[in-house]
Amino acid sequence: MKTAAFALALTASWTGANAYWKGFNVQATKADGSCRTQADWERDFNTMKALPGGFSSMRVYASSDCNTLANAVPAALNTGGQILASVWTQDENHYNAEKAALLSAVQRYGTRWLVAVGVGSEDLYRKETSAGRLAQQINEVRNLLNSNGGSGIQVGHVDTWTAWVDPANTAVIQACDFVGTNGFPYFQNTQSNPIDQGYNLFWQSVQATRDVVNRVKPGTWVWVTETGWPTGGPTENQAVASTPNLQRYWSEVACSAFKNGHAFWYALIDYSASPSFGVLDNNYNPKINLAC
Repeated sequence: MKTAAFALALTASWTGANAYWKGFNVQATKADGSCRTQADWERDFNTMKALPGGFSSMRVYASSDCNTLANAVPAALNTGGQILASVWTQDENHYNAEKAALLSAVQRYGTRWLVAVGVGSEDLYRKETSAGRLAQQINEVRNLLNSNGGSGIQVGHVDTWTAWVDPANTAVIQACDFVGTNGFPYFQNTQSNPIDQGYNLFWQSVQATRDVVNRVKPGTWVWVTETGWPTGGPTENQAVASTPNLQRYWSEVACSAFKNGHAFWYALIDYSASPSFGVLDNNYNPKINLAC
């Protein structure tokens, strides 16, 4: 049985917002590994808009890789879409290329396409950086935007909920305008995690993140930046990958998350990945009923 207390607590903490960003995570490559073109990104935006719920925003994983922003931003503007952009932080040359790609997009197109910017993704979970360095990079990207017409654009970081509740990472929370949390009950294989516990485990992870964030930097919003349930892949303890389980997880978790705050589902389409979290098949047809 799902527990409503977690969702109700989040609703209370988010009361006052008139609208929320809701969308999907979208990768920059296609089934054959080639990079998405502007036309491909436009197809993604138009596909999302046609789904039940009329999604208009997406999260991308990088700025320079596969010319993501160079192709996705004009696609967003042509279709009325918006992008939660990302800046990859590992390797200084890569990081500098990411900042340059973001700057180029802002200078050329302004910021009306830009939801916010996530600096790094699960770097703390993978222990690829220090909290101090990541906080510095968040501030660097914010200063870059502020100096180039992007004042007021929120800049934060995306990581697993387990990284956010680690006291070693409080410097990152302090640097963030928003905190993006990723939570996957499917992968919580040291706990009882069948699909009928998915709702509880997910909202527990969000609430745990919010509790820490509110202690460290009160008033900072926690966004759901990744969650989902796979239709194919290995069994993780009691979590079974299947289409019926995705349907249940979507109906219980997605439909509550989209109503209670900014949320980006993982993922729109992921082709032959294993485990496969995409809600669309390779022909861009929904695997499940996406109505809420």
